[in-house]
Amino acid sequence: MNETLRPSPVSPSPQATAAPGRRHRPGRAVLALLLSSHPAPALAVSALITVVAVAAGRGTPGSCLVALAVLTGQLSVGWSNDCIDIARDRAAERRDKPLVAGTVRVRTVAVAACSALALCVPLSLANGPAAGAAHLAGVAAAWSYNLGVKRTPLSWLPYALAFGLLPAFVTLALPGRPWPTTTLVAAGALLGVGAHFTNVLPDIEADLAAGVRGLPQRLGRRRTRTVAALTLLAASAVLVLGPPGPPDATGWTGLAVTGALAVAVCLPLRSASDSRLPFLATLALAGTDIVLLLLSGVSLG
Repeated sequence: MNETLRPSPVSPSPQATAAPGRRHRPGRAVLALLLSSHPAPALAVSALITVVAVAAGRGTPGSCLVALAVLTGQLSVGWSNDCIDIARDRAAERRDKPLVAGTVRVRTVAVAACSALALCVPLSLANGPAAGAAHLAGVAAAWSYNLGVKRTPLSWLPYALAFGLLPAFVTLALPGRPWPTTTLVAAGALLGVGAHFTNVLPDIEADLAAGVRGLPQRLGRRRTRTVAALTLLAASAVLVLGPPGPPDATGWTGLAVTGALAVAVCLPLRSASDSRLPFLATLALAGTDIVLLLLSGVSLG
């Protein structure tokens, strides 16, 4: 969901509209297609939820189903984002985007997005109707963000829903179909909101110039950093302090680590305001939260 924009529109580059040929060689086009999917967050989210599924006792077949369902959902969201934003990315000369660089066709990415979504539906439902519905609701929320919610003060809501429902995708497929604990749902939602803020942080000024006025853009860079750090720290605090009983040494250590990562998100990078380090710190914090969850021994359902 990378949305960096610059305000002055220009005509599409020749590479963006180039005819078939050297720029669309199969190997290069496949690589460009993969890069258009926003692979880092897609793989990170898929891997983390798969680890949770394994820890919950889904077994190899069940965990593989979780991995494939989440991955196809994430790919569909990433590809749809680049397709929907193609006009604005071209106007901003986003040469880091394969669609703008002309190394992959818009139609190819659009077909990939629809195909991934079509695969996501049966793969999600194969985990059970309730679990599948929870995951598909999260994917729908992510698509709604791409389709326009990101321009509104409710831009945080699709992230909160999508991340908050991921634990339900795992637990509702377990025997008895237990709903995840409130701790897990709250931590997932808070983590999602924090990810939203750190994801758009590098692009706030350019987004405002292009008319994208989600909640982070309305708050501004400084307040967005602060809210992102507090939200991410709150997600970790919920996991450590939410379960009954006092935290052990592992919990306090994990909270200290995630606190340091949250501070890193909050620190301004004057020499590189467009740095993706805050978002990478968010992914590292999410991984630490999963480790905390697994080491705590708390029931998921």
